[in-house]
Amino acid sequence: MTREIGGDDSLSLQKLQSGDRDEFARLVERYSDQIYRLAMKMLANSQDAEDVLQETFLKAFRSIHNFKGFSSINTWLYRIAVNEALMLIRKRKPDQMQVDLDVDEDDDQIPMQIVDWEPMPEDQLMSTENIAHLNRLVQSLSPALRVVFLLRDVQEMSVKETAEVLGITEISVKTRLSRARFKLRQGLSLHFGKDQTLKGR
Repeated sequence: MTREIGGDDSLSLQKLQSGDRDEFARLVERYSDQIYRLAMKMLANSQDAEDVLQETFLKAFRSIHNFKGFSSINTWLYRIAVNEALMLIRKRKPDQMQVDLDVDEDDDQIPMQIVDWEPMPEDQLMSTENIAHLNRLVQSLSPALRVVFLLRDVQEMSVKETAEVLGITEISVKTRLSRARFKLRQGLSLHFGKDQTLKGR
């Protein structure tokens, strides 16, 4: 019997592990956009994201025979992609990565006052300028917080799946996500509070 993985249009694990290139092409077609978007949001560099995408599927092709199916195929692919992206970040900031990924952060734990801005129309909230500011805030997060935020709130993975991708506990996922959301709220609060102050002049 052919063992299937994936969604409704299921992929065959048996074919993938036997080296069926057509089946692997289907795997690439199904997940390449998701992998690229994740890498782009982690790295904010299109060439780096392309490199991560290519390396992810090269490594997946070479090691698919080791895939046991205990996790979903997308969780397995995300794990490879995240590791590739973190290796690129590690090359840029080795000191930060050593501290950032090995332990949970305890810095900046004193809550900052959140500025209360006036309610804004959705079209203004989602303006190009505000979206660009949010993207900059995501990039300003440490790698450990950024990747948890992206997996949970952007890719909409579960806490369990995120923990499996990153090789950390579910408690760590929840803790880091809370910190990431808090830091983003701080940044947005300051941004919109400043904007309202300027309009009031």
